[in-house]
Amino acid sequence: MTTAMPTVPSTAPPQQSAEPASGLLARVRSLLTLKLLIVAGVAVVIGYLALVPLYYLLYGTFFDANGFTLGAFARAYTADGIGELITNSLLFAIGAAILSLVVGTALAYLNVRTDVPFKPLFFAASMIPLIIPGILYTISWIFLASPDIGLLNAFLEPLVGPGFFDIFTIWGMIWVEGLHLSPIVFLLMVAAFRSMDPSLEESALMSGASRWTTFLKITVPLVRPAIVASILVMTVRSLESFEVPALLGLQNGIYVFTSQIYFTLRSYPPDLAGAGALAVGLLVIAVLGVILSNRVGRNGKDFQTVTGKGFRPRPMELGRFRWVAGGLIIVYFVATVLAPLAVLLYTSLLKFYVAPSAEAFRTMTLDNYRELAGLSAAGTALKNSLILGLGSATVVMLFMSVAAWIVVRSKIRFRGLLDQLAFVPLVIPGLVLGLAISFVYLRSPIPIYGTIFILLIAYCTRYMPYGMRYAVTSMHQISAELEESAQVSGASWWQTFRRVLLPLLSPGLVAGFIYILTVSFRELSSSILLYSPGNEVLSILIFEQFENGSFTILAALGVVMVLTLVVLVTVAYKVGAKVGLRQD
Repeated sequence: MTTAMPTVPSTAPPQQSAEPASGLLARVRSLLTLKLLIVAGVAVVIGYLALVPLYYLLYGTFFDANGFTLGAFARAYTADGIGELITNSLLFAIGAAILSLVVGTALAYLNVRTDVPFKPLFFAASMIPLIIPGILYTISWIFLASPDIGLLNAFLEPLVGPGFFDIFTIWGMIWVEGLHLSPIVFLLMVAAFRSMDPSLEESALMSGASRWTTFLKITVPLVRPAIVASILVMTVRSLESFEVPALLGLQNGIYVFTSQIYFTLRSYPPDLAGAGALAVGLLVIAVLGVILSNRVGRNGKDFQTVTGKGFRPRPMELGRFRWVAGGLIIVYFVATVLAPLAVLLYTSLLKFYVAPSAEAFRTMTLDNYRELAGLSAAGTALKNSLILGLGSATVVMLFMSVAAWIVVRSKIRFRGLLDQLAFVPLVIPGLVLGLAISFVYLRSPIPIYGTIFILLIAYCTRYMPYGMRYAVTSMHQISAELEESAQVSGASWWQTFRRVLLPLLSPGLVAGFIYILTVSFRELSSSILLYSPGNEVLSILIFEQFENGSFTILAALGVVMVLTLVVLVTVAYKVGAKVGLRQD
């Protein structure tokens, strides 16, 4: 009997430990649901895209083999001409912002608040420049206002002599950038003017004030938040602009932050830390601009005029100035839309670039398009642009649809942090983002650098904030009752999201898809530092043709690029209309 006693405790421990083990396994399985995996995966990807490039940029700038150092800042900000560079950057950014504000605000006011003629031209003048890539817009103005080959100078030479216009100056840079940004200001200010009760203006006019006094003393103060926000946003956009400084400024030795960063990286040996120091300075200015813009937005209640009392805006009669304003609109349309597109088309049909004449029109040919069709690099660049445009738009909107659910619907703690992380790339200029991503994958064992995938990562990172805004706005418009009804009926979270939420979100998602497709297809600033031979996109190929002086081939490629964008946007809008996308 004594020999059998040890057998009782020897069998008891395995039976007692088996229950906790099986309970723990069941708990792990219950946690590892499809919902958790998808939500956690999206959150990790957003955090990675937002923070890792920024971390590597800062680390590569502030640290070297010996540890923390400010040597890169000493090299960058004590170099010859740094004072002129900062002055040029601020003058260019502020000047372009003011020009775009004046033009965009004036056009918005005329369109919304007056009886100005030719209002259908406003749509074309506001939308078409957004489709024309910045590099093509800049090159078009080189064809128009270059002191050597500009068509405007050729026409005016008998009257004022040669070289009256010189686009390769700081004022030429401001002119091109300001005109290209003015449609964005127009769209922003149209919304502000439409939301403003016109009774205050009408009261001022009835009291004897002139239209100009009413505009300055009544209208401008009421839309001050929109004006200040517009000028700050346009200043930041101008600071991060690459095409205009690179194509116009470098021709005359005018450097700004973006062109100096590009030049520093293209020199031998490339100074990555020095370029990073310049990028950090540009990033700080951009962040300050966004902070100021947000602070102005918080004071918006001081300027509210739309209340529970209804109002019906009535257009103001311009009287004898009506046709003067109409003439100015035609001039603006010609300068921003017709002239740039016409000069591109004209140049693409020439054997070599010459001023318009009867002989030039007689020698027009389609040889440039035939040569372009046989150029393998053109086909590769078009394919890459299509892949990256469609790919980045699809990836961003799918990920942001889940992210929007996390921010708006879930009860996860710190979900607001995910919203903030998604907007981090908004304050990172495109060239700085390209530099930051190069910092990451030059040091990464993953063989992505030098492939098309690094461009896809850059595009997804750069346009993630815009996709997030479209998705969150759409999610706010959908009642949670629809999800609750589906879940009560036995649907899982994934079935509810896929079969209920996604169809309802589709109008906003398609709108975001169209925008990201358009801007990705024409992207240059973040691509210029990341592409490699064989992975060029259309904007890179155009930039290379410009550097090689192949203006007629460049123009033909530009025409093809604009037409492709028009087709893509048209098809996307047609598809969007079928899933409920509404155009106001």
